[in-house]
Formats: sequence, structure tokens, C-alpha cells
Amino acid sequence: MMARDSQKATIYRMVMPDHTCPYGLKSKDLLERRGYDVEDHHLTTRDETDVFMEEHGVETTPQTFIGGERIGGYDDLRVQFDLDPPKELQRDISYQPVIAIFSVAALLALGLAWHSYGTILTIRSIEWFISLSMAILAIQKLQDIESFSTMFLNYDLLAQKWVPYGKVYPFGEALAGILMTAGALNWLSVPIALVIGSIGMVSVFKAVYIDRRELKCACVGGSSNVPLGFVSLTENVMMVAMAIWMGARALTA
Repeated sequence: MMARDSQKATIYRMVMPDHTCPYGLKSKDLLERRGYDVEDHHLTTRDETDVFMEEHGVETTPQTFIGGERIGGYDDLRVQFDLDPPKELQRDISYQPVIAIFSVAALLALGLAWHSYGTILTIRSIEWFISLSMAILAIQKLQDIESFSTMFLNYDLLAQKWVPYGKVYPFGEALAGILMTAGALNWLSVPIALVIGSIGMVSVFKAVYIDRRELKCACVGGSSNVPLGFVSLTENVMMVAMAIWMGARALTA
């Protein structure tokens, strides 16, 4: 990382009447939080921006300069400050979407338990965590069902035999999650969760642990960078476990 002798930086960013570049704002904010005195140059027209990019041999703005040396855009600035690893070391994977989904589902489940029972220590908390996770994961898939179904075809055994299943799956997961959250219509939610969870569990296990394929998981939608493996397997195991638990409880009620 470069030593900051003068604590001064220069940034060129797009600030137009109908568009202010968000990455320019983020770059300026990051520099200021790092203690830099920022010389802020606005590129106020498309022509001015094109001339600047041609002059400096770059394809994007913003561009930051420190000590006369061009650092680059916002992502380059984060690397410069050791907030991200160098691009050549960055892997095109991220567990952040899954962490966010499971964390919010867990907090929602605890909140519902507290509201309903005055305590978070209930079996229903676990049930709600799983069912809400299913519903939220289904939302991610339903945002772009075409993209999800395409990625899903890479590894799901039933979808490879019957292609429309890729578009049916997220609706089934959403329906099962909603019904299990409500504790209603177990005769419908249990078979759905058991079938799609079992097929998914076998498909992921085969693709990852038998065929040793390195694929992206469609569990949080078709644009996901989550690697296929433990997370997707956990999603399906949770569905199967929830189906067995709620089915057994319904039979013994």
C-alpha cells in the first residue's frame, strides 16, 4: 500500500444534471474517511467525460489520483486501501447473500416467537427459521425465474429430465415455506417439501461430492456467485427435515 505523504487525492467523477455517478460518491467518501484532502473534479457532460477517458486511456469513471499516480476506480481504491484483495486473487464467489438470508430469517423467527410466546426458546422458533428461510430463498429465485431455471439445469437431476421443473421448483418452495410458517395444510406442504428437498439433496450430493463438479448454486437465484456445495445441500436437508418433523407431528396430534 502506498504511503500517504501529502494526504491529498484528486478524483474525476461524473456529475451531470440527470446523473451523478454513485461510484464517484463512494470513492470521494472513502478517500475522506481515510483522511485525504480531496480535490474533486466534476465531469459535467458526456463529451467532457469522453475526452477525459480518451486522454487518460481509461474506459470508466470515476478515476482517482494519489501523489500523481492514477489508482483507478472505486474497486481499485478499495484494493489500494487493503479493503479487498488484489483482483488477481479475488475469487468469483460470495457467501454474503446466504448469510444475509439466513440471518434475517433467524431474527424474524425469534421475533415471531417473542411476540407469540414471550420467549425465543421454543420449537416453533426453529420451525419458523426453516420455513421463513425457504420462503426468502424462493423470493430470490422468483425474481428472475428464467435465469434461475437455466442455472438449475446444470445439476438438478429432475430438471435435466423434465426441463419445466426448473420453473416449478421455486413456486413449490415458496408455497411450502408459507404454509409451514402458518402451520396450515400440512397434507400439502409436507409432500412438496419432502419431494423437492429430497431430489435437490441427491442432485447436489451427486454433482459436488461424486462428480466433483465446480458449479455456482442457483439457491439464491440465477445471478448468484454462491458455489454449489454445503449451502445448497443444507437448504435441501432443512426442507426434508422440516417435512419429516411436521408430518410426524401432524400424525401424532
